[in-house]
Amino acid sequence: MSSDTSSPHSTSPHGTSPQGASGDGFPAHGSASHRPSLAEALATGAVVLDGGMSNQLESAGHDLSDELWSARLLAERPEAITEAHLAYFEAGANVAITSSYQATFEGFAKRGIDRQEAARLLALSVELAQEAARQARDKGVRQPLWVAASVGPYGAMLADGSEYRGRYGLTVDELERFHRPRLEVLAAAGPDVLALETVPDAEEAEALLRAIRGLGVPAWLSYSIAGDRTRAGQPLEEAFAPAAEADEVIAVGVNCCAPEDVEGAVATAARVTGKPVVVYPNSGEAWDAEARAWNGRSTFAPEQVLAWRDSGARLIGGCCRVGPDAVASIARTLSVR
Repeated sequence: MSSDTSSPHSTSPHGTSPQGASGDGFPAHGSASHRPSLAEALATGAVVLDGGMSNQLESAGHDLSDELWSARLLAERPEAITEAHLAYFEAGANVAITSSYQATFEGFAKRGIDRQEAARLLALSVELAQEAARQARDKGVRQPLWVAASVGPYGAMLADGSEYRGRYGLTVDELERFHRPRLEVLAAAGPDVLALETVPDAEEAEALLRAIRGLGVPAWLSYSIAGDRTRAGQPLEEAFAPAAEADEVIAVGVNCCAPEDVEGAVATAARVTGKPVVVYPNSGEAWDAEARAWNGRSTFAPEQVLAWRDSGARLIGGCCRVGPDAVASIARTLSVR
C-alpha cells in the first residue's frame, strides 16, 4: 500500500532544514517557478517522502473502515486530508502522496457516485495536496514541496486483500484499460509525479507502464514485495527490468513491505534500472485482518535510511504505521553527511 494505505480490508494491512530536508542545497521555497523538478532533485540527493496518511486520519478520529477507505473523505471531509498532508510537510517531508490510492471509477460507482463526480473527486485529491503545500509555505515551511498522485493496484479497488497477491485473472490489456481513465484524470489535475505504488505483480506493472504513455507527467513505479520477489512471486530483477526502458519513470523501488526487505531491493533496483530508487516501507508491524488490528512491534528505525541511501535510494519515506514523528526523524537523518 501507499502512504495512504494500511486499509483494514487488506490482508496485511516542525522542524525543517533551511536547505530542504535532505540538506542538499535545494531552493529554500516551494513555489513551482523556483524549485527543481522532482527528477532534478533526485539527481542531486535524497528527498523525503511522507508517511502513512491513515495514521493521521485515524489519530484525528476519522473512521476508515470502509471499502473506499480514506478516499471516502474526499467527498465527506476533504479538509481532513489537507490537514494530514500539512502535518507531513511540517514534519519535513518534501513529497505528499495523494489520497487517491483506493479512489477508482469502479469503487465510487459501488457507492452510487457517477463518473463525473468520481472524476471531480480524483482531481480533488491532487488539489488538496497542493493546497497543503500552499498552507505549509504560508506557515514558513521552506523545503521544496512536490505532490505525487497515488495510483494503487487493481486489487485495492476490490478491497479484499488481493493487492497482496496480484494474479487477478485479468490480462495486461484489461488492466491497462482499468488504469488509464483514472491516470488521465489525475495527470490532468497537475501533480508533479504519478505514484504507481504497491504493485504486487510484474504484469500489472507492465499495464501501468503502458497506461502512462503520452500523459506528460513523470512517474515512479513501486512494488509491494516479500523478500526478494514481488507479492505475485516474480524475481525483482525481472520485475524492475521494464522500468529501465520507460522514459516516463523517474524512480523505481518498493513500498508497503518489511523494513528488512528494503536494502536488498534497493540494490537490485539501482543495478537493474540505473534510475533513482524510491522506498517507503511499513513500520514492520503486521495487520491482523480477523482482529482488525495491528500486532507485533515496529522494526523501522530512521537510521536505516542511511544504508538505503548509500545503496541508491533517493526518495525515502514510510508507509503503514509510519507517522510524522518518524518522517521528521528521517528528514533529520538524511540531513547528516
